[in-house]
Amino acid sequence: MSQIHPTAVIEKGASIGKNVTIGPYAIIGENCTIEDDATIKGHVYLDGYTTIGQGSTIWPGAVIGTKTQDLKFRGEKTYVIIGKNTEIRECVTINSSCQEGTSVKVGDNCLIMAYCHVAHNCEVGNNVIMSNGATLAGHVIVEDYAIVSGLTAVHQFSRIGKYAMVGGMSRVTNDVPPYTIGAGSPYRIGGLNLVGLKRHGFSLEARKLLSQAFKLLYRSGVSVEEALLAIEQQLAPIPEIRHFVAFCRASKRGLIDIQGIKQLKEPADELEEVCSLG
Repeated sequence: MSQIHPTAVIEKGASIGKNVTIGPYAIIGENCTIEDDATIKGHVYLDGYTTIGQGSTIWPGAVIGTKTQDLKFRGEKTYVIIGKNTEIRECVTINSSCQEGTSVKVGDNCLIMAYCHVAHNCEVGNNVIMSNGATLAGHVIVEDYAIVSGLTAVHQFSRIGKYAMVGGMSRVTNDVPPYTIGAGSPYRIGGLNLVGLKRHGFSLEARKLLSQAFKLLYRSGVSVEEALLAIEQQLAPIPEIRHFVAFCRASKRGLIDIQGIKQLKEPADELEEVCSLG
Protein backbone atom coordinates (compact mmCIF):
# COMPACT_ATOMS: atom_id res chain seq x y z
CA MET A 1 0.00 0.00 0.00
CA SER A 2 1.43 3.35 -1.05
CA GLN A 3 2.02 6.14 1.46
CA ILE A 4 1.29 9.55 -0.05
CA HIS A 5 1.53 12.69 2.07
CA PRO A 6 -1.64 14.80 1.89
CA THR A 7 0.31 17.89 0.75
CA ALA A 8 1.82 16.10 -2.26
CA VAL A 9 0.42 17.18 -5.64
CA ILE A 10 -0.14 14.31 -8.05
CA GLU A 11 -1.63 15.38 -11.35
CA LYS A 12 -4.33 13.34 -13.00
CA GLY A 13 -2.79 10.79 -15.37
CA ALA A 14 0.33 10.07 -13.32
CA SER A 15 0.96 6.36 -12.78
CA ILE A 16 1.86 5.34 -9.23
CA GLY A 17 2.96 1.76 -8.51
CA LYS A 18 2.59 -0.39 -5.42
CA ASN A 19 4.27 0.40 -2.11
CA VAL A 20 5.36 3.86 -3.28
CA THR A 21 6.20 6.56 -0.73
CA ILE A 22 5.67 10.21 -1.70
CA GLY A 23 6.71 12.88 0.79
CA PRO A 24 5.29 16.33 1.59
CA TYR A 25 5.00 18.98 -1.11
CA ALA A 26 6.31 16.69 -3.84
CA ILE A 27 4.88 17.46 -7.29
CA ILE A 28 4.31 14.63 -9.77
CA GLY A 29 3.38 15.61 -13.34
CA GLU A 30 0.58 14.02 -15.33
CA ASN A 31 2.88 11.98 -17.60
CA CYS A 32 5.14 10.63 -14.89
CA THR A 33 5.40 6.96 -13.91
CA ILE A 34 6.65 5.85 -10.51
CA GLU A 35 7.26 2.12 -10.32
CA ASP A 36 6.79 -0.18 -7.32
CA ASP A 37 8.72 0.38 -4.07
CA ALA A 38 10.10 3.76 -5.15
CA THR A 39 10.46 6.62 -2.66
CA ILE A 40 9.91 10.27 -3.60
CA LYS A 41 11.03 12.52 -0.77
CA GLY A 42 9.52 15.90 0.07
CA HIS A 43 9.81 18.85 -2.32
CA VAL A 44 10.78 16.70 -5.31
CA TYR A 45 9.55 17.95 -8.70
CA LEU A 46 8.90 15.40 -11.45
CA ASP A 47 7.74 16.62 -14.85
CA GLY A 48 7.49 15.47 -18.46
CA TYR A 49 7.47 11.85 -19.59
CA THR A 50 9.56 10.65 -16.66
CA THR A 51 9.82 7.11 -15.30
CA ILE A 52 11.29 6.39 -11.87
CA GLY A 53 12.38 2.75 -11.68
CA GLN A 54 11.46 0.17 -9.08
CA GLY A 55 13.06 0.69 -5.70
CA SER A 56 14.70 4.01 -6.58
CA THR A 57 14.84 6.93 -4.15
CA ILE A 58 14.66 10.61 -5.10
CA TRP A 59 15.78 12.98 -2.34
CA PRO A 60 14.45 16.48 -1.48
CA GLY A 61 14.89 19.29 -3.97
CA ALA A 62 15.64 17.08 -6.98
CA VAL A 63 14.09 18.24 -10.27
CA ILE A 64 13.70 15.58 -12.97
CA GLY A 65 12.13 15.68 -16.42
CA THR A 66 11.84 19.42 -16.94
CA LYS A 67 12.38 20.98 -20.36
CA THR A 68 15.84 20.64 -21.81
CA GLN A 69 18.10 23.69 -21.71
CA ASP A 70 19.03 23.06 -25.35
CA LEU A 71 17.89 26.09 -27.39
CA LYS A 72 17.13 23.81 -30.35
CA PHE A 73 14.17 22.30 -28.47
CA ARG A 74 10.86 22.87 -30.26
CA GLY A 75 8.43 21.06 -28.01
CA GLU A 76 9.13 17.50 -29.08
CA LYS A 77 7.96 14.52 -27.01
CA THR A 78 11.00 13.29 -25.10
CA TYR A 79 11.66 11.10 -22.08
CA VAL A 80 13.64 10.60 -18.89
CA ILE A 81 14.14 7.04 -17.69
CA ILE A 82 15.62 6.33 -14.25
CA GLY A 83 16.55 2.70 -13.60
CA LYS A 84 15.98 0.40 -10.65
CA ASN A 85 17.43 0.90 -7.15
CA THR A 86 19.08 4.18 -8.05
CA GLU A 87 19.55 7.00 -5.54
CA ILE A 88 19.28 10.58 -6.73
CA ARG A 89 20.28 12.90 -3.93
CA GLU A 90 19.39 16.44 -2.96
CA CYS A 91 18.96 19.15 -5.61
CA VAL A 92 20.04 17.01 -8.56
CA THR A 93 18.71 18.25 -11.92
CA ILE A 94 18.05 15.86 -14.79
CA ASN A 95 16.59 17.58 -17.86
CA SER A 96 14.50 15.91 -20.51
CA SER A 97 15.93 15.16 -23.92
CA CYS A 98 15.96 17.02 -27.25
CA GLN A 99 14.73 15.63 -30.59
CA GLU A 100 11.51 13.66 -30.98
CA GLY A 101 11.38 10.33 -29.17
CA THR A 102 14.83 10.55 -27.56
CA SER A 103 15.57 9.83 -23.91
CA VAL A 104 17.85 10.74 -21.05
CA LYS A 105 18.72 7.50 -19.30
CA VAL A 106 20.19 6.77 -15.89
CA GLY A 107 20.73 3.06 -15.26
CA ASP A 108 20.23 0.68 -12.34
CA ASN A 109 22.00 0.90 -8.96
CA CYS A 110 23.47 4.35 -9.58
CA LEU A 111 24.29 6.97 -6.97
CA ILE A 112 23.90 10.54 -8.22
CA MET A 113 24.99 12.76 -5.34
CA ALA A 114 23.79 16.24 -4.42
CA TYR A 115 23.76 19.08 -6.96
CA CYS A 116 24.76 16.94 -9.94
CA HIS A 117 23.37 17.80 -13.36
CA VAL A 118 22.53 15.45 -16.25
CA ALA A 119 21.68 17.28 -19.48
CA HIS A 120 19.72 16.35 -22.60
CA ASN A 121 20.42 13.13 -24.55
CA CYS A 122 22.78 11.77 -21.89
CA GLU A 123 23.15 8.05 -21.18
CA VAL A 124 24.40 7.00 -17.76
CA GLY A 125 25.02 3.27 -17.38
CA ASN A 126 24.47 0.91 -14.45
CA ASN A 127 26.31 1.18 -11.11
CA VAL A 128 27.66 4.65 -11.93
CA ILE A 129 28.64 7.07 -9.16
CA MET A 130 28.55 10.81 -9.73
CA SER A 131 29.88 12.75 -6.74
CA ASN A 132 28.59 16.11 -5.53
CA GLY A 133 28.44 18.82 -8.17
CA ALA A 134 29.51 16.70 -11.13
CA THR A 135 27.89 17.91 -14.36
CA LEU A 136 27.26 16.25 -17.71
CA ALA A 137 26.64 18.39 -20.79
CA GLY A 138 24.41 17.17 -23.61
CA HIS A 139 24.92 13.83 -25.38
CA VAL A 140 27.45 12.55 -22.81
CA ILE A 141 27.76 8.78 -22.35
CA VAL A 142 28.98 7.34 -19.04
CA GLU A 143 29.46 3.58 -19.16
CA ASP A 144 28.82 1.03 -16.40
CA TYR A 145 30.70 1.27 -13.09
CA ALA A 146 32.39 4.56 -13.97
CA ILE A 147 33.01 7.13 -11.22
CA VAL A 148 32.82 10.88 -11.88
CA SER A 149 34.17 12.72 -8.85
CA GLY A 150 32.97 15.98 -7.37
CA LEU A 151 32.87 19.32 -9.21
CA THR A 152 33.88 17.71 -12.49
CA ALA A 153 32.50 19.08 -15.77
CA VAL A 154 32.14 16.80 -18.79
CA HIS A 155 32.02 18.39 -22.26
CA GLN A 156 29.13 17.60 -24.60
CA PHE A 157 29.45 14.45 -26.77
CA SER A 158 32.29 13.13 -24.57
CA ARG A 159 32.30 9.55 -23.26
CA ILE A 160 33.61 7.99 -20.07
CA GLY A 161 34.39 4.30 -20.36
CA LYS A 162 33.58 1.35 -18.10
CA TYR A 163 35.28 1.25 -14.69
CA ALA A 164 37.06 4.54 -15.36
CA MET A 165 37.59 6.86 -12.41
CA VAL A 166 37.61 10.60 -13.09
CA GLY A 167 39.13 12.61 -10.26
CA GLY A 168 37.53 15.65 -8.65
CA MET A 169 37.52 19.16 -10.13
CA SER A 170 38.45 17.82 -13.55
CA ARG A 171 37.64 19.20 -16.99
CA VAL A 172 36.78 16.34 -19.33
CA THR A 173 36.89 17.54 -22.94
CA ASN A 174 37.41 14.25 -24.79
CA ASP A 175 36.76 10.53 -24.38
CA VAL A 176 38.17 8.85 -21.26
CA PRO A 177 39.13 5.25 -22.11
CA PRO A 178 37.63 2.45 -20.01
CA TYR A 179 39.48 1.06 -16.99
CA THR A 180 41.65 4.19 -16.58
CA ILE A 181 42.14 6.74 -13.83
CA GLY A 182 42.94 10.41 -14.24
CA ALA A 183 42.15 13.97 -13.18
CA GLY A 184 42.91 17.63 -13.69
CA SER A 185 42.41 20.64 -15.90
CA PRO A 186 43.85 19.93 -18.38
CA TYR A 187 43.04 16.28 -17.78
CA ARG A 188 45.89 13.84 -17.32
CA ILE A 189 45.62 10.05 -17.51
CA GLY A 190 47.49 8.43 -14.62
CA GLY A 191 47.20 4.79 -15.66
CA LEU A 192 44.80 1.96 -15.02
CA ASN A 193 42.20 2.12 -12.26
CA LEU A 194 43.89 -0.85 -10.60
CA VAL A 195 42.26 -0.43 -7.20
CA GLY A 196 38.82 -0.30 -8.79
CA LEU A 197 39.55 -3.32 -10.98
CA LYS A 198 40.71 -5.36 -8.00
CA ARG A 199 37.65 -4.38 -5.99
CA HIS A 200 35.41 -5.53 -8.82
CA GLY A 201 37.12 -8.90 -9.08
CA PHE A 202 39.08 -8.53 -12.32
CA SER A 203 41.55 -11.38 -12.70
CA LEU A 204 45.31 -10.86 -12.56
CA GLU A 205 45.51 -11.88 -16.22
CA ALA A 206 42.95 -9.26 -17.23
CA ARG A 207 44.75 -6.55 -15.26
CA LYS A 208 48.09 -7.46 -16.85
CA LEU A 209 46.64 -7.43 -20.36
CA LEU A 210 44.89 -4.10 -19.77
CA SER A 211 48.14 -2.67 -18.43
CA GLN A 212 49.92 -3.75 -21.62
CA ALA A 213 47.13 -2.26 -23.74
CA PHE A 214 47.37 1.02 -21.85
CA LYS A 215 51.14 1.21 -22.37
CA LEU A 216 50.80 0.51 -26.08
CA LEU A 217 48.22 3.29 -26.42
CA TYR A 218 49.66 5.95 -24.13
CA ARG A 219 53.36 5.19 -23.76
CA SER A 220 54.60 3.67 -27.03
CA GLY A 221 54.72 6.92 -29.02
CA VAL A 222 52.95 5.46 -32.06
CA SER A 223 49.66 6.69 -33.50
CA VAL A 224 46.35 5.60 -32.00
CA GLU A 225 45.60 3.44 -35.04
CA GLU A 226 48.99 1.70 -34.83
CA ALA A 227 48.58 1.16 -31.09
CA LEU A 228 45.13 -0.39 -31.48
CA LEU A 229 46.40 -2.70 -34.22
CA ALA A 230 49.29 -3.76 -31.99
CA ILE A 231 46.88 -4.45 -29.11
CA GLU A 232 44.75 -6.65 -31.36
CA GLN A 233 47.76 -8.52 -32.75
CA GLN A 234 49.79 -8.95 -29.59
CA LEU A 235 47.27 -9.39 -26.75
CA ALA A 236 44.77 -12.12 -26.01
CA PRO A 237 41.27 -11.04 -27.13
CA ILE A 238 39.59 -11.23 -23.73
CA PRO A 239 36.33 -9.22 -23.40
CA GLU A 240 38.05 -6.36 -21.60
CA ILE A 241 40.62 -5.93 -24.36
CA ARG A 242 37.97 -6.08 -27.06
CA HIS A 243 35.94 -3.40 -25.29
CA PHE A 244 39.02 -1.21 -24.77
CA VAL A 245 39.80 -1.34 -28.50
CA ALA A 246 36.18 -0.87 -29.59
CA PHE A 247 35.73 2.15 -27.31
CA CYS A 248 38.87 3.83 -28.66
CA ARG A 249 37.99 3.07 -32.28
CA ALA A 250 34.49 4.54 -31.84
CA SER A 251 35.85 7.86 -30.53
CA LYS A 252 34.59 10.91 -32.40
CA ARG A 253 36.01 13.59 -30.10
CA GLY A 254 39.36 11.84 -29.74
CA LEU A 255 40.91 10.28 -26.67
CA ILE A 256 41.82 12.50 -23.77
CA ASP A 257 45.45 13.31 -22.92
CA ILE A 258 46.98 11.87 -26.08
CA GLN A 259 49.67 14.50 -26.44
CA GLY A 260 51.76 14.60 -29.56
CA ILE A 261 50.22 11.34 -30.79
CA LYS A 262 48.17 11.26 -33.94
CA GLN A 263 44.49 10.59 -33.21
CA LEU A 264 42.19 8.47 -35.32
CA LYS A 265 41.56 9.84 -38.79
CA GLU A 266 39.11 12.71 -39.01
CA PRO A 267 35.91 12.20 -41.02
CA ALA A 268 36.23 13.24 -44.66
CA ASP A 269 33.88 16.22 -44.24
CA GLU A 270 36.05 17.60 -41.44
CA LEU A 271 39.18 17.20 -43.60
CA GLU A 272 37.49 19.06 -46.43
CA GLU A 273 36.55 21.87 -44.06
CA VAL A 274 40.16 22.14 -42.84
CA CYS A 275 41.44 22.17 -46.42
CA SER A 276 38.98 24.87 -47.43
CA LEU A 277 40.19 27.03 -44.54
CA GLY A 278 43.80 26.53 -45.55
